[in-house]
Parts: sequence; C-alpha cells; structure tokens
Amino acid sequence: MGFTPLNKNDIQKIMVDLHSETASLTDPKTKSIFNTLLNLIDQLYSENESLKEQNQQLKDEVNCLKGEQGKPAIKANSQPSDHSSEKERKQNNDSNEGDGEKKKKRQRKSKLANVKVDREQICPIDKSILPKDAQDKGYSDIVIQDIKIITDNVRYRREMYYSPSTHKTYLADLPTNVAGKGEYGVGIRSLIPLLKSECHLSERSILGFLQNFGIEISSATISNLWTKGYTDFHQEKTAIFEAGLSSTCYQQIDDTGARVKGQNHYTQILCNSFYSAYFTTPRKDRLTVLDVLTNFSPRQFVYNARAINLLDGFKLAKKIRQGVDQQLEKGIFYNEATMSSLLDIIKPGSQQRTRIMEACAIAAYREQIETPVIKILMSDDAPQFKLLTEERTLCWIHDGRHYKKLNPVIPLHKTLREEFLTKYWIYYHQLKDYKDAPDPNKAIELTQQFEALFSTRTGYQQLDDRIAKTQAKQKELLLVLKYPELPLHNNASELGARVQARARDISLHTMSEEGTKIKDTFMTLSQTAKKLGVRTYDYIRDRVSGEFKLPSLAQLIHEKSQAGFVSPCNL
Repeated sequence: MGFTPLNKNDIQKIMVDLHSETASLTDPKTKSIFNTLLNLIDQLYSENESLKEQNQQLKDEVNCLKGEQGKPAIKANSQPSDHSSEKERKQNNDSNEGDGEKKKKRQRKSKLANVKVDREQICPIDKSILPKDAQDKGYSDIVIQDIKIITDNVRYRREMYYSPSTHKTYLADLPTNVAGKGEYGVGIRSLIPLLKSECHLSERSILGFLQNFGIEISSATISNLWTKGYTDFHQEKTAIFEAGLSSTCYQQIDDTGARVKGQNHYTQILCNSFYSAYFTTPRKDRLTVLDVLTNFSPRQFVYNARAINLLDGFKLAKKIRQGVDQQLEKGIFYNEATMSSLLDIIKPGSQQRTRIMEACAIAAYREQIETPVIKILMSDDAPQFKLLTEERTLCWIHDGRHYKKLNPVIPLHKTLREEFLTKYWIYYHQLKDYKDAPDPNKAIELTQQFEALFSTRTGYQQLDDRIAKTQAKQKELLLVLKYPELPLHNNASELGARVQARARDISLHTMSEEGTKIKDTFMTLSQTAKKLGVRTYDYIRDRVSGEFKLPSLAQLIHEKSQAGFVSPCNL
C-alpha cells in the first residue's frame, strides 16, 4: 500500500478536527503535552518545506551541469505568500482612524502649473452657427502636451587661411560646447546618460532609438561615450555624497546584488531624504562598508580606547590580545600596508585578524576629519552594518517581515500570529503619531508598551522566539523616541536598491571598471535630482554644454537641509 503525502490543506483540516476534539481538555499536563506536539508539527512542517525547496534547487543545479534545464518557474494561479508588510500597515492605518474621522482623500495637484506652453493656436468658431444675440466671452483654454524629436545636424564651415610666410594654416575655432567633443553635439551627449540611468535602456536600445531619428552612430561609439565621455561627473558625485553626509546626522544604507564582468558584486546604497549615492564593490563586509562611508579614501587604522573596547566585545584569544598591545602603539594612525605587516608579526588567525582590522578601522573612521562622520546609521539587521557608528537604528518594516515569513500549518498558530501582528502594527502607528508630536511622557509610555507587547508569550514556539528577538532589539528600534526625526523604516534605501535591480535586469552586468563607476555616478545624479525636484536631463545638458547655469546638486542639498530642517544632533 503506497504512501500519499499530505499537503498543507490536508494537514490543516486534520488539525482543525483534532483541535475541536481536544478543546474540552481540562488537565493542564495533557494540554501542555498537546501544545508541545502542535509546536513540533509546525516546526517539522517548516523544516520539511525548507528541505524540499533546497532539494529542488540542487536538482536544478545538477540538471544545469548536465546541460539540461531545471524546473520551469510556472506561476501558480493563486497568489504566493507575500512577505511584505504594506498590506498590514495600510489596514491598521485605516483601522486607527478616529471616530467620526474620514479617510483622507488623495490631493491631486494640477499639472498645468508645471507645463511649459511653447506656442498658442487660436481655434476660430464658425460664425454662421451663432445666434444673433451671441456675445464674445473671450477664450476657453486647453493645453495639449506633445513632443517632437528632430535632428539638429550642423555643418560648421570653419574659415581657413594659409600663410606662405609662416607656412601655417589658420582655422576658425569651433563653438566651445562642441570643440574637442567628437562628432556628436550636446543633445546626443546629454541624452545617452538619461536613457542609461533614468530609462534603463541597454546600449542596443539606445542605438535603435537614435537610428530611428536618422542619427548615424555605432554601438561601439555609444559604449565609448558612456564609459569615457563623462568623467567630470565623478566630481559631481563626490560633492553630492559629501553634502548628503553633512545634511543630516543619520544616514540610511542597504545593498543589493550586482554583476561586473560575470562576477558577483554588491551595490551599496547610502541615502537620506536629500540624496541617494551608489557604490558597487566586490565585497560587502564591514571594512568595505567603511570604505563606502569614507568615499574610498585610503584605509586608516588606529589603536585607541575605542578600538580596545571593540576588541573586548570580539573576545580575542588572550595571547593575541597581548600581541596587539605589544605591537600596536596607541593613538598612532597606520596605513593598510603597515597594519598588515604588524599583524603578520602577531600572527592571528584569519577571523581574528579581520576583527582586529575592523576594530582599528572603525576607531580611525570615528577620529578622521576628511569625511563627515555619521552619527546614526539606519539599516536592516545585517552584521556588517553593526558597530560602525555611534548609534544605530533598525527598520520596523524589516523586523515585521520576519513575522510574515512564519508559515504555520496549525490553524490556531496562524490565528495567534495574525492577532500579534495586528498589535504590532497598532504600536507602529503609535510611534508614527509620536514622531508628529514628541512628548517625554509619551516616550516613557511607549517604552513601557514595547516591553509589555514584546514580553508576550503565545504558546506558538516559533512566534514566541521571533517576539523575543524583537525584544532584544529594543534599543535600536526605539531610538526614534530619543530622536523623533529618524525614520521608522528603511524604505528610502530599499527604493534606491530597486533602481540598481532594474538596471541589472536590463543589462545583466557591467563589463569594465569604468562602466561600473559611471553607472554608479549617473544613478547617484539621477536619483538625487529626483529628490531635489530637478529635471535630470536639464541638469546633465547644463553640465555637458559647459554653461553651468543651474546650481549644483550639492549646493541644493545644502540649501534644502538648512531650510527649516532640525538635525537630531541638535536635540
């Protein structure tokens, strides 16, 4: 007799029947055994689902190595489990509306205020249809938006003279915006970065676009222009980054995958409400993140009280700590080569070597004055973001997703999870209200509510373990009570990461260091311009043409950050 595997619905039906039969149990010991068995079933089911998924991945990999295809990704008719938290946030936001309060309507702004009218055309009325008493009431206006793309190919006829006495030929100069810039003018040279960074077009698509309008150009020329024709913009990116670091004393960070010449890399996104900066790196460890925070200045290391305190937390072997004390002179800044040679003398293991370098690099970052030092860093709970800054705040949305990932098969456990999540998002919206009207007494009350909520024990073991993990992050999650200007979520950097993900979907990977660098630079310019209300094409054209009529994005960041913004550092 064959064994028929049970699916999730079958198991849930059995559990519902079993629960109804055992609901009348009164013996505490029997109830405890029953609850233990339910938790065991849920845990084994979750582990089994995870193992099935890993097994399928291994099968697909084996098939690929054989030159075959893996299991096709056919989407189910029903929607897959959604681990995002947007639905719960919106539902609880609606349910938290006060009695008699109406849901806020979306305020639609008129588009006409931002529409440039290029020409006017009068539409006359047929006078023969008008009655005799018709009165002239002027005009009724309507604006129809349209665009036309035309070439502007110019033949520059440069006057030329030859002097027999000097044996020289004299040529008139070209206009400054085209002189020495090759055979393509300002319009094309401004459009290519826009199509790459803002529209995420591949070079082949850009080639097709330009050829459709009669531009004779090759894909090699587009590639060469893209990677080598905009090096001046790297300075703009540096200025944006430094202005962004100075604009607030908190920054948000996230990373996402990238590919460079077929190899896995990572794009780090550092941002706040004024800018977004992109940095693609081969690694994403703590030292690499420090490189990003210092805009890849040469690494520095210092052994001081802060480094010693960090090493105490890393719990190095006693022998290694003694070697560090003997070889590293306190308060002296070392470059990477000197630091490595000193560690070669101490001979720590690879992991301990990394920890020593991290501790001394963090201490040096906090002491250096070349780059603004970030006071507060907002991130997810990834380990490479820890310890870098004086204080760290975590994202409530990331934390909430862990609860969504719980996949209980027991109906009772599913109910317990949903009930707790409702309370979770109600508390989240109380924090949002506090940000709008900070009050010391309310901060104390919210701290007490946090401790009460995350001391909850439901009997669903996986949920209780998850609640305990949130409770352990109290300091990082409630930093907003100390600095109400801090965001509660890290959506800004996540949205920035989607831009890189979209570029990866279109172009798969960059093929050179120059291509990777220019991609990061124009993503930075494009996303920062959006936040500052600047049209990306106008800005690029202003710089490509050499006119420099528009203020720099760095200047705008400084102006906007000073206009009515109170930094949490001042509290």
